Parts: sequence; C-alpha cells; structure tokens
Amino acid sequence: MNIGVIGTGNVGGALGKLWAGKGHQVTFGARNPNDPQVQQLARDAGGNARAASVHDAAASNEVVVLAVPWPAVADALQSAGALKGKILIDCTNPLAPDLSGLVIGTTNSAGEEVARLAKEAKVVKAFNTIGAANFGNSQFGSERATMFICGKDTAAKKVVNQLASELDFDVVDAGPLLAARWLEPLAML
Repeated sequence: MNIGVIGTGNVGGALGKLWAGKGHQVTFGARNPNDPQVQQLARDAGGNARAASVHDAAASNEVVVLAVPWPAVADALQSAGALKGKILIDCTNPLAPDLSGLVIGTTNSAGEEVARLAKEAKVVKAFNTIGAANFGNSQFGSERATMFICGKDTAAKKVVNQLASELDFDVVDAGPLLAARWLEPLAML
C-alpha cells in the first residue's frame, strides 16, 4: 500500500517506519523535506520510505496519515491540497498548549473538525489513544493493546483495521466518526 504520512514527529515517524518495515511504500510529508532530521527519518525507515513536501505526500498516496500537533492541522491540510476519495487517518488530539486537557470535547471532536476541513476525504480516527512508543510494542504482559477506530466509510475503516492489525493491535471499530468525541478524551486518560 502507498501511505503518505503528514508529520515527522513521534507519531508520524513511528507509524511510517513500522509500515515501511512491513513492505508499504511510505512518503513522509514535511514542510521542509530536505531538513536533515526528515532525511534521517526516511533513511531510518529503510528503502521503502522517502521524504517529500506535504502536498506530494498527500497527492501520491492512497492513504494519508495526519500526525501533526492540533494547532498545525488546518495548515497541514491546506498544504496537502485535494484529498478527494483518499483515506485520511486522523491521529490528532486537540490538546491544550500546556497539555492540561482538550480544547474540543464531547460536543465536537478533532476528528469531526478534520472531516469538515477535508470534506472529500474518507476520515478515520485512529492511532490517537496510545503513545507512539507502543506502536511497535503493543503487548502488555499477556494482553494486546486495543486500537479504537471510528469513521463513516466502511471500506476505509477496513483498510485502517488492516494497517492497525499489522502493528499487532487488537482493533475495535467504535462506530461512526462521532465516536471520536470519546476516543480523544480517552487518550488523556
């Protein structure tokens, strides 16, 4: 599968490296793809990964992962350009700048805001309820970590389910995108 990852921090970096290691073609989208840290991330991910602009990462891939801090979401999506028909995995949480809580919650969600900003994308909320350090290490004793996903498009959720399962998560479909209103506060817990 061809996956564009918008964001090269902990979440985007971890997901991109893991999926590249599973044989997917990964494009890390960054404001400055020539930044030495971005280039190093692509090298660390192996031969199935490369760095590009945010626009190129979104345009050239069927799945796009949004893994930027909440304040950067609108700019990242604007830089991505048209996302019509693409699966957009929203990994964001609307954290307050001091990490004391969420700036959106229970009557709206970051997932729903992302869907409003990327109207033609198939938005699936995922990879936001557990720390990036556990993406490649989902075993807790004898238990596997759960990855909750939610979204409107059944086929898109099936693809995200497959990608999460490849990372050894026990995937639970939490229903429509409205469920992001509860998944985002769960991340605070």
